[in-house]
Amino acid sequence: MRWAWPFNSRGSGDRHKEGNRSPTRAAGPDFLCVGAHKAGTTWLYQQLDSHPDFWMPPVKELHYLDQLSKVQRAAQPRCRDERDLRFLNRLKSLSAEPTIDLENYGRLFETKASLLSGDISPNYSTLSNEVIRQVVGYFPNLKVIFLARDPVERVWSHLSMEVHYGQIKSFDVTNIDEVNRNLLRRGMLLRSYPSAVVARWKRRVHPDQFHVYFFDDLQSNPTELRRSILRFLGADPDKPSGRLTSDYNSWTRTEKLQLTNEVRSHLAQFFKKELKTCAARLGGPARDWPARYGF
Repeated sequence: MRWAWPFNSRGSGDRHKEGNRSPTRAAGPDFLCVGAHKAGTTWLYQQLDSHPDFWMPPVKELHYLDQLSKVQRAAQPRCRDERDLRFLNRLKSLSAEPTIDLENYGRLFETKASLLSGDISPNYSTLSNEVIRQVVGYFPNLKVIFLARDPVERVWSHLSMEVHYGQIKSFDVTNIDEVNRNLLRRGMLLRSYPSAVVARWKRRVHPDQFHVYFFDDLQSNPTELRRSILRFLGADPDKPSGRLTSDYNSWTRTEKLQLTNEVRSHLAQFFKKELKTCAARLGGPARDWPARYGF
Protein backbone atom coordinates (compact mmCIF):
# COMPACT_ATOMS: atom_id res chain seq x y z
CA MET A 1 0.00 0.00 0.00
CA ARG A 2 1.35 3.43 -0.90
CA TRP A 3 1.22 6.01 1.85
CA ALA A 4 0.18 9.63 1.65
CA TRP A 5 3.36 11.22 2.97
CA PRO A 6 4.31 12.63 5.34
CA PHE A 7 3.22 10.84 8.47
CA ASN A 8 0.62 12.56 10.62
CA SER A 9 2.43 15.45 12.28
CA ARG A 10 1.73 13.97 15.71
CA GLY A 11 3.69 10.89 14.68
CA SER A 12 6.96 12.44 13.59
CA GLY A 13 10.14 10.48 13.98
CA ASP A 14 11.92 13.08 16.13
CA ARG A 15 13.07 11.64 19.41
CA HIS A 16 12.06 13.28 22.66
CA LYS A 17 14.74 13.78 25.23
CA GLU A 18 14.67 10.92 27.71
CA GLY A 19 13.45 13.10 30.55
CA ASN A 20 10.56 14.50 28.53
CA ARG A 21 8.93 11.39 27.18
CA SER A 22 5.16 11.65 27.23
CA PRO A 23 2.85 9.07 28.84
CA THR A 24 1.57 8.28 25.35
CA ARG A 25 4.96 7.08 24.22
CA ALA A 26 5.43 5.04 27.37
CA ALA A 27 2.11 3.35 26.53
CA GLY A 28 3.23 2.27 23.07
CA PRO A 29 4.13 -1.29 22.06
CA ASP A 30 7.01 -2.86 23.94
CA PHE A 31 8.00 -4.87 20.89
CA LEU A 32 7.32 -5.69 17.28
CA CYS A 33 7.65 -9.09 15.67
CA VAL A 34 8.32 -8.26 12.03
CA GLY A 35 8.12 -11.74 10.53
CA ALA A 36 8.84 -13.88 8.82
CA HIS A 37 5.69 -15.36 7.35
CA LYS A 38 5.45 -19.11 8.04
CA ALA A 39 8.27 -18.95 10.57
CA GLY A 40 6.38 -19.31 13.85
CA THR A 41 4.66 -15.96 14.40
CA THR A 42 1.31 -17.60 15.24
CA TRP A 43 3.07 -19.82 17.77
CA LEU A 44 4.69 -16.74 19.28
CA TYR A 45 1.39 -14.87 19.57
CA GLN A 46 -0.25 -17.84 21.28
CA GLN A 47 2.63 -18.25 23.72
CA LEU A 48 2.66 -14.57 24.71
CA ASP A 49 -1.12 -14.27 24.84
CA SER A 50 -1.24 -17.10 27.36
CA HIS A 51 1.60 -15.73 29.54
CA PRO A 52 0.65 -13.74 32.67
CA ASP A 53 3.21 -10.99 32.00
CA PHE A 54 1.51 -10.00 28.71
CA TRP A 55 -1.65 -8.44 27.43
CA MET A 56 -1.73 -9.09 23.71
CA PRO A 57 -4.02 -7.32 21.21
CA PRO A 58 -7.23 -9.17 20.36
CA VAL A 59 -6.02 -9.68 16.78
CA LYS A 60 -2.68 -11.28 16.08
CA GLU A 61 -1.68 -9.17 13.06
CA LEU A 62 -2.57 -5.48 13.35
CA HIS A 63 -1.23 -4.63 9.89
CA TYR A 64 -1.29 -0.96 10.88
CA LEU A 65 2.20 0.04 9.79
CA ASP A 66 1.85 -1.60 6.38
CA GLN A 67 -1.87 -1.35 5.53
CA LEU A 68 -3.45 0.93 8.17
CA SER A 69 -5.24 -2.21 9.40
CA LYS A 70 -7.42 -2.13 6.27
CA VAL A 71 -7.37 -5.88 5.78
CA GLN A 72 -9.92 -8.64 5.56
CA ARG A 73 -9.59 -11.01 8.50
CA ALA A 74 -10.31 -14.71 8.24
CA ALA A 75 -11.82 -14.87 11.72
CA GLN A 76 -13.61 -12.55 14.10
CA PRO A 77 -11.23 -10.83 16.55
CA ARG A 78 -11.23 -11.80 20.18
CA CYS A 79 -13.63 -9.71 22.25
CA ARG A 80 -13.72 -11.21 25.70
CA ASP A 81 -13.83 -8.05 27.82
CA GLU A 82 -13.96 -4.26 27.89
CA ARG A 83 -10.24 -3.96 27.18
CA ASP A 84 -10.59 -5.89 23.94
CA LEU A 85 -13.59 -3.83 22.87
CA ARG A 86 -11.80 -0.56 23.61
CA PHE A 87 -8.76 -1.65 21.63
CA LEU A 88 -10.85 -2.75 18.64
CA ASN A 89 -12.85 0.48 18.60
CA ARG A 90 -9.67 2.56 18.71
CA LEU A 91 -8.11 0.48 15.96
CA LYS A 92 -11.19 0.95 13.78
CA SER A 93 -11.07 4.73 14.23
CA LEU A 94 -7.34 4.82 13.56
CA SER A 95 -7.76 2.72 10.42
CA ALA A 96 -10.16 5.31 8.99
CA GLU A 97 -7.41 7.95 8.87
CA PRO A 98 -5.44 8.40 5.62
CA THR A 99 -1.92 8.49 7.10
CA ILE A 100 0.13 6.71 9.73
CA ASP A 101 -0.45 8.30 13.14
CA LEU A 102 2.16 6.93 15.52
CA GLU A 103 0.86 8.84 18.53
CA ASN A 104 -2.55 7.18 18.39
CA TYR A 105 -1.02 3.88 17.34
CA GLY A 106 0.92 4.07 20.61
CA ARG A 107 -2.26 4.81 22.51
CA LEU A 108 -3.76 1.54 21.35
CA PHE A 109 -1.46 -0.14 23.85
CA GLU A 110 -2.58 1.86 26.88
CA THR A 111 -4.86 -1.11 27.48
CA LYS A 112 -1.86 -3.20 28.56
CA ALA A 113 -1.50 -1.14 31.78
CA SER A 114 1.58 -2.52 33.59
CA LEU A 115 1.87 -5.61 31.40
CA LEU A 116 3.94 -6.15 28.26
CA SER A 117 2.38 -5.96 24.82
CA GLY A 118 3.38 -5.80 21.19
CA ASP A 119 2.41 -6.07 17.55
CA ILE A 120 3.10 -9.35 15.74
CA SER A 121 2.61 -8.60 12.03
CA PRO A 122 4.78 -10.61 9.61
CA ASN A 123 4.05 -8.10 6.83
CA TYR A 124 6.29 -5.65 8.66
CA SER A 125 9.15 -7.58 7.07
CA THR A 126 8.29 -5.62 3.91
CA LEU A 127 8.33 -2.13 5.45
CA SER A 128 10.49 0.48 3.74
CA ASN A 129 13.52 2.12 5.30
CA GLU A 130 11.52 5.34 5.76
CA VAL A 131 8.70 3.68 7.70
CA ILE A 132 11.21 1.82 9.86
CA ARG A 133 13.05 5.10 10.55
CA GLN A 134 9.84 6.82 11.61
CA VAL A 135 8.67 3.98 13.83
CA VAL A 136 11.98 3.39 15.60
CA GLY A 137 12.51 7.13 15.99
CA TYR A 138 9.14 7.54 17.66
CA PHE A 139 9.47 4.46 19.90
CA PRO A 140 13.19 4.45 20.76
CA ASN A 141 12.84 1.71 23.42
CA LEU A 142 11.04 -0.65 21.08
CA LYS A 143 12.37 -4.21 20.93
CA VAL A 144 12.20 -6.00 17.59
CA ILE A 145 12.06 -9.73 16.90
CA PHE A 146 12.54 -11.47 13.58
CA LEU A 147 11.84 -15.19 13.21
CA ALA A 148 13.99 -16.53 10.38
CA ARG A 149 13.39 -19.65 8.32
CA ASP A 150 15.27 -21.40 5.54
CA PRO A 151 13.96 -19.49 2.47
CA VAL A 152 13.34 -22.67 0.46
CA GLU A 153 11.18 -24.17 3.20
CA ARG A 154 9.52 -20.84 3.98
CA VAL A 155 8.43 -20.10 0.42
CA TRP A 156 7.00 -23.59 -0.04
CA SER A 157 5.08 -23.34 3.21
CA HIS A 158 3.81 -19.91 2.12
CA LEU A 159 2.64 -21.26 -1.24
CA SER A 160 0.99 -24.21 0.51
CA MET A 161 -0.91 -21.80 2.75
CA GLU A 162 -2.10 -19.73 -0.22
CA VAL A 163 -3.38 -22.84 -1.99
CA HIS A 164 -5.06 -24.04 1.22
CA TYR A 165 -6.97 -20.76 1.60
CA GLY A 166 -7.81 -20.40 -2.07
CA GLN A 167 -5.53 -17.42 -2.71
CA ILE A 168 -3.99 -19.50 -5.50
CA LYS A 169 -6.83 -21.14 -7.41
CA SER A 170 -4.87 -23.79 -9.28
CA PHE A 171 -1.27 -24.80 -8.92
CA ASP A 172 0.60 -27.64 -10.59
CA VAL A 173 3.29 -28.33 -8.02
CA THR A 174 5.41 -30.18 -10.59
CA ASN A 175 5.43 -27.36 -13.15
CA ILE A 176 8.57 -25.24 -12.82
CA ASP A 177 7.03 -22.38 -14.83
CA GLU A 178 4.06 -22.20 -12.46
CA VAL A 179 6.37 -22.31 -9.47
CA ASN A 180 8.37 -19.43 -10.94
CA ARG A 181 5.28 -17.33 -11.66
CA ASN A 182 4.29 -17.52 -8.01
CA LEU A 183 7.82 -17.22 -6.72
CA LEU A 184 8.54 -14.06 -8.72
CA ARG A 185 5.56 -12.10 -7.47
CA ARG A 186 6.81 -8.90 -5.89
CA GLY A 187 5.13 -9.59 -2.57
CA MET A 188 6.59 -13.07 -2.37
CA LEU A 189 10.10 -11.83 -3.16
CA LEU A 190 9.91 -9.11 -0.50
CA ARG A 191 9.18 -11.79 2.10
CA SER A 192 11.74 -14.33 0.92
CA TYR A 193 15.10 -12.71 1.68
CA PRO A 194 15.63 -12.77 5.46
CA SER A 195 19.12 -11.29 5.21
CA ALA A 196 17.71 -8.14 3.58
CA VAL A 197 14.90 -7.82 6.13
CA VAL A 198 17.32 -8.14 9.03
CA ALA A 199 19.71 -5.62 7.47
CA ARG A 200 16.95 -2.98 7.08
CA TRP A 201 15.87 -3.24 10.69
CA LYS A 202 19.38 -3.51 12.13
CA ARG A 203 20.31 -0.21 10.51
CA ARG A 204 17.77 1.53 12.75
CA VAL A 205 17.40 -0.60 15.89
CA HIS A 206 20.03 -0.69 18.63
CA PRO A 207 21.75 -4.11 18.69
CA ASP A 208 20.56 -4.74 22.27
CA GLN A 209 16.96 -4.25 21.14
CA PHE A 210 16.97 -6.49 18.07
CA HIS A 211 17.09 -10.28 18.03
CA VAL A 212 16.85 -12.93 15.35
CA TYR A 213 15.35 -16.28 16.32
CA PHE A 214 15.03 -19.36 14.14
CA PHE A 215 12.21 -21.64 13.05
CA ASP A 216 14.73 -24.47 13.32
CA ASP A 217 14.77 -23.98 17.10
CA LEU A 218 10.98 -23.97 17.22
CA GLN A 219 11.09 -27.40 15.59
CA SER A 220 13.92 -28.81 17.72
CA ASN A 221 13.46 -27.18 21.14
CA PRO A 222 10.37 -24.95 21.47
CA THR A 223 10.69 -24.81 25.26
CA GLU A 224 14.12 -23.22 25.15
CA LEU A 225 13.10 -20.90 22.30
CA ARG A 226 10.13 -19.70 24.36
CA ARG A 227 12.38 -19.08 27.37
CA SER A 228 14.88 -17.12 25.30
CA ILE A 229 12.21 -14.88 23.76
CA LEU A 230 10.55 -14.24 27.12
CA ARG A 231 13.87 -13.24 28.66
CA PHE A 232 14.60 -10.88 25.77
CA LEU A 233 11.20 -9.21 26.14
CA GLY A 234 11.64 -8.78 29.89
CA ALA A 235 9.14 -11.44 31.00
CA ASP A 236 9.57 -14.26 33.50
CA PRO A 237 10.13 -17.54 31.59
CA ASP A 238 9.37 -19.58 34.70
CA LYS A 239 5.81 -18.38 35.06
CA PRO A 240 3.29 -20.97 33.87
CA SER A 241 1.11 -20.29 30.84
CA GLY A 242 -1.97 -22.22 31.90
CA ARG A 243 -2.45 -25.42 29.92
CA LEU A 244 -0.67 -24.20 26.80
CA THR A 245 2.52 -26.17 26.17
CA SER A 246 5.55 -24.60 24.53
CA ASP A 247 5.11 -26.70 21.38
CA TYR A 248 1.43 -25.81 20.90
CA ASN A 249 0.60 -24.22 17.54
CA SER A 250 -2.97 -24.22 16.26
CA TRP A 251 -1.82 -23.62 12.65
CA THR A 252 0.37 -26.69 12.23
CA ARG A 253 -2.54 -28.53 10.64
CA THR A 254 -2.18 -26.77 7.26
CA GLU A 255 -1.28 -29.44 4.75
CA LYS A 256 1.90 -28.88 2.79
CA LEU A 257 2.01 -29.23 -0.97
CA GLN A 258 4.06 -32.11 -2.29
CA LEU A 259 7.59 -30.87 -2.95
CA THR A 260 9.24 -32.91 -5.68
CA ASN A 261 13.00 -33.31 -5.82
CA GLU A 262 13.07 -31.36 -9.09
CA VAL A 263 11.21 -28.38 -7.67
CA ARG A 264 13.22 -28.51 -4.45
CA SER A 265 16.45 -28.38 -6.44
CA HIS A 266 15.09 -25.51 -8.52
CA LEU A 267 14.18 -23.50 -5.41
CA ALA A 268 17.55 -24.27 -3.87
CA GLN A 269 19.35 -22.90 -6.93
CA PHE A 270 17.11 -19.85 -6.94
CA PHE A 271 17.97 -19.10 -3.29
CA LYS A 272 21.58 -20.33 -3.41
CA LYS A 273 23.10 -16.90 -2.86
CA GLU A 274 20.60 -16.02 -0.15
CA LEU A 275 21.19 -19.29 1.68
CA LYS A 276 24.91 -18.54 1.80
CA THR A 277 24.31 -14.90 2.79
CA CYS A 278 22.08 -16.00 5.67
CA ALA A 279 24.69 -18.50 6.82
CA ALA A 280 27.30 -15.74 6.96
CA ARG A 281 25.18 -12.89 8.36
CA LEU A 282 22.56 -14.54 10.55
CA GLY A 283 24.67 -17.35 11.98
CA GLY A 284 23.03 -19.86 14.31
CA PRO A 285 21.02 -22.57 12.55
CA ALA A 286 21.30 -20.61 9.27
CA ARG A 287 24.88 -21.85 9.02
CA ASP A 288 23.48 -25.26 8.18
CA TRP A 289 21.01 -24.15 5.53
CA PRO A 290 23.31 -24.30 2.45
CA ALA A 291 24.43 -27.84 3.27
CA ARG A 292 20.84 -29.08 3.09
CA TYR A 293 21.03 -28.50 -0.65
CA GLY A 294 24.62 -29.55 -1.24
CA PHE A 295 26.11 -26.02 -1.27
